[in-house]
Amino acid sequence: MNAFEIHGGKSLKGEIIPQGAKNEALQILSAVLLTEETVTISNIPDIKDVNKLIELLVDLGVTVDRLDKDTYTFRAEHINLDYFKSTEFKAKGSGLRGSIMIVGPLLARFGRAAIPKPGGDKIGRRRLDTHFLGFEKLGARFHYDADTHFFNVDATNLTGTYILMEEASVTGTANIVMAAVLAKGTTTIYNAACEPYLQQLCKLLNRMGAKISGIGSNLLTIEGVERLGGAEHRMLPDMIEVGSFIGLAAMTGSELIIKDVHFQELGIIPMVFSKLGIHFELRGDDIYIPAQSSYEIDTFIDGSILTISDAPWPGFTPDLLSIVLVVATQAKGNVLIHQKMFESRLFFVDKLIDMGAQIILCDPHRATVIGLNNAFKLRGIEMTSPDIRAGVSLLIAALSAQGKSIIHNIEQIERGYQDIERRLQALGADIKRIQADPKLH
Repeated sequence: MNAFEIHGGKSLKGEIIPQGAKNEALQILSAVLLTEETVTISNIPDIKDVNKLIELLVDLGVTVDRLDKDTYTFRAEHINLDYFKSTEFKAKGSGLRGSIMIVGPLLARFGRAAIPKPGGDKIGRRRLDTHFLGFEKLGARFHYDADTHFFNVDATNLTGTYILMEEASVTGTANIVMAAVLAKGTTTIYNAACEPYLQQLCKLLNRMGAKISGIGSNLLTIEGVERLGGAEHRMLPDMIEVGSFIGLAAMTGSELIIKDVHFQELGIIPMVFSKLGIHFELRGDDIYIPAQSSYEIDTFIDGSILTISDAPWPGFTPDLLSIVLVVATQAKGNVLIHQKMFESRLFFVDKLIDMGAQIILCDPHRATVIGLNNAFKLRGIEMTSPDIRAGVSLLIAALSAQGKSIIHNIEQIERGYQDIERRLQALGADIKRIQADPKLH
């Protein structure tokens, strides 16, 4: 098993380029199944979750050519629909949550699919309900085969309709949109997700010949068309990486330039980091962060303790709450972190407490952070990464800590962050990959 060995407490310096957006990639790559013509996509991140989805597309019969490191062409001319019923698909599909995204386009284009029964993931299960209910509203019929544990889906008569979504699920909205673009008639989706990544998908679909209006709002109108054609698309930089690097600069007192961030697509992310006292300036489309010896958390106007919470876009993305929490541990002042959208995402704070952070975990959704104002540095420890976002938060903590840290289960981090140790080394970080026996701490 691979692990990272980090010797922290060093300030970093230099430029870093965010990778292409992971969450956009899972949607955009699935959309290539909607046409038999060539779709060219650039700025694709070279990370495990994305590469697994590309492998799945190849297994389905998509012709994939890699033009350079981050640019591919996809041609889904000959699709093997029987692959859905194979044990291989069941194994690969269940190992990649993003595989649910291929269902909408395949139902739209071919009228049928088979889907392994989703697992019992606490976050994933409810999201998938949103997908299934949307498909059913469009006219898809699900039959569960108890012997094979597959849902067989008949979608030969998808018809536009009015859909009021129970939750503004990003992947749910994307999947329903991809099913609706080839349905008969007009589909209206209210309480649709409106993240930049969803906007990117809709813009690509329109370039392919779809008729989607209301992009960027929570009310989408989709006029079904007969067929879609090829197109070109470039992915946005990953906003989660941008936020992670802002937090990294603050925690390590580093002078960093984050390149080509598409600032207008970051929403309130920069504003939230400003509330933590982090200074930065926009230079063209780059974010320049000067080295800061300290940063002070804002309070509310009446002087009460600041609360930072997540919300559907254009609210603050839940994927950055763990970064904000880590950054707050060395700020001057206090903050309440409120993780509203998912459970269990805050349980990694026990590792930060072991490192010396002052955190009160109030319940599964809330944690109060008492900032140390850099008076007491975190100390390096041995720990295990529980998931992608918590893993990077612990990595940032380790880079700021005194002494040596070892982080196990870095495969979780690599699901979402491309060449992370090489890019950090280029900034001057003392981080290396080692072979280590996995230990649970």
